[in-house]
Amino acid sequence: MTRSGGDLGGASGRRYAPDSGAQPYYARAADDLAQRYESLTFEAVHEEILHLLPDVPVRAVDIGAGTGRDAAALAALGHEVIAVEPVRQLRLVAQRLHADANVVWLEDSLPGLEGLDGEFGLILLSAVWMHLDEQERAAAMDRLVELLTPGGLLVISLRHGPPPADRRMFDVPADESAALARECGLSVLRVGGGQDQLGRNEIHWSELALRKGHA
Repeated sequence: MTRSGGDLGGASGRRYAPDSGAQPYYARAADDLAQRYESLTFEAVHEEILHLLPDVPVRAVDIGAGTGRDAAALAALGHEVIAVEPVRQLRLVAQRLHADANVVWLEDSLPGLEGLDGEFGLILLSAVWMHLDEQERAAAMDRLVELLTPGGLLVISLRHGPPPADRRMFDVPADESAALARECGLSVLRVGGGQDQLGRNEIHWSELALRKGHA
């Protein structure tokens, strides 16, 4: 299969500038990203885990929601959705493109997610995890487990390939993320992946489906 969780990186063997972060890039590229992200459907990007999604409405959160494609799709399935996006420009695009979606848009970010409370039956991180360093990933996983309901589903997609030079990014192995999830008490339901749907040969993706409690 092919996929793209959303990242728009090009081929580059260079390391990012340590102080460049990721948010300035996404702010500058918001309109261009919208065209690319919205050209792909939620079902195409996440086809390998669709059968694992809750079959009854749950409280759901899309973390790093970008232009809102996935959040709107989850809302259309009947879930009560919060879309977390730290970049104002992306939130504005998302709210414009998906004005009719029953979604609450929230400014917040990993690893702390201080603006979220309560528990969620579904947490989605599409093309977000690779922006966190090792220490941040450990803190974020603890926080995500805290936010999941017992039996709740956590889905994480990972970009693999040369990190772009214009933003902070790490090529995080899927097995490393699966091991971290297990250490935090999650069951690994599936580790899948495939090629990039935007046709970038140097990039491929992994997608992890994780459950709080026994699989």
